[in-house]
Amino acid sequence: EGVVSMSDVWNYELKRLRHHLSLTRSLVTTFLAGNTKTTMKLSAVAAFIGTLCANQNAEAFSPATRSRVLNDLKEMRMTAGGAGATPTYDDRGSPMSPPPDLPSLLLHNRIVYIGMPLVPAVTELVIAELLYLNYEDQTSPVTMYINSSGTTTATGQSVGFETEAFAIADVMKYIRPPVRTVAIGQAFGAAAMILSQGDKGQRAALPNATILLNQPRSQARGQASDIAIRAREVAHNRRTTCELIAQATGKPLSVVMNDCQRVKYLQPDEAVEYGLIDRVIRKEEISPLMKPSFITQL
Repeated sequence: EGVVSMSDVWNYELKRLRHHLSLTRSLVTTFLAGNTKTTMKLSAVAAFIGTLCANQNAEAFSPATRSRVLNDLKEMRMTAGGAGATPTYDDRGSPMSPPPDLPSLLLHNRIVYIGMPLVPAVTELVIAELLYLNYEDQTSPVTMYINSSGTTTATGQSVGFETEAFAIADVMKYIRPPVRTVAIGQAFGAAAMILSQGDKGQRAALPNATILLNQPRSQARGQASDIAIRAREVAHNRRTTCELIAQATGKPLSVVMNDCQRVKYLQPDEAVEYGLIDRVIRKEEISPLMKPSFITQL
C-alpha cells in the first residue's frame, strides 16, 4: 500500500498524452485541404492519433506504427519545403538537400545585386544582405552590382520614394567592410546616387552602362495643402540626393543641383570625368574568373 506501480504511472501518462493528442488531431483535421498526397499523409497521421486517443493499452505505441508515422511526417516536411516527396541521396547514402538559390550563392561570395527599381521589398533585401555581410566579416569587401531605374520605372512612372535609396546609402556608410559599386545596364536617378556612394577608387561601370541624373518626381494627390506638404518633402529629398552626389564627386552643390534640374545622361567615360565613378571596366581588364568559394562547399 502506498507504492505506485508502473501500471499506474503508465495509465497517468497515457491519459495526459491522449489529451494532447486530441488537440493535435483537431489541428491536423482542420488543415486537410490542399495537396492530395500531403492530405493523404495527414489523414494517416490523424487516423493514428485517433487510435492513440481511443486505445487504452500500449499496443498503439508499437515500433512498427511509430516508425510508419515518423516516416510520413518526414515526407510531409520535405514536400512542404519544396524538395519533392522522394528525397535524393548522395553516393554515401546521405540525404541531399535542395541546392541553394542564386541570390544565396552570390551572397556567399559577398555580392549584392540590385536589379529592380528601388521599391520597399528591394530595399529590405539589400539592407539585410549588407548587415549580414557586415557581421559575417568586417574586413572583406562587398561588391554591389547595380542595374536599376531608381525609384521610377523605365517609362518614368514613380514607384518608390527617395528614402529607399537614402536607407541603402546610409547602410553602405554604416557597415565596416569596403563597398565596391559596379554599374551594369543602367543606373538612373537614385540608383546613380547609390553608385556614387561606393568607396573612392572602388566605383566602376561596364562599358555599355548608362548613368542618369534627374530630380525626384512627386506622387502627391489630394487637397492643395497636402500637395504643398508633399512638394516641400520632394524638394528636401532632391537637395539631400544632390548633397550626397556632390560629396561623392567633389563638385559644388550648386553645380549638381543645376545638372539634376533636367535629365542628364552620362556614358561611363563621362561619368568618370564627372566623378560619379572611378573607372570603366574593359574586357581586357577583367581578371580570369576564379572558382566561386561556394562550389567547394556544396
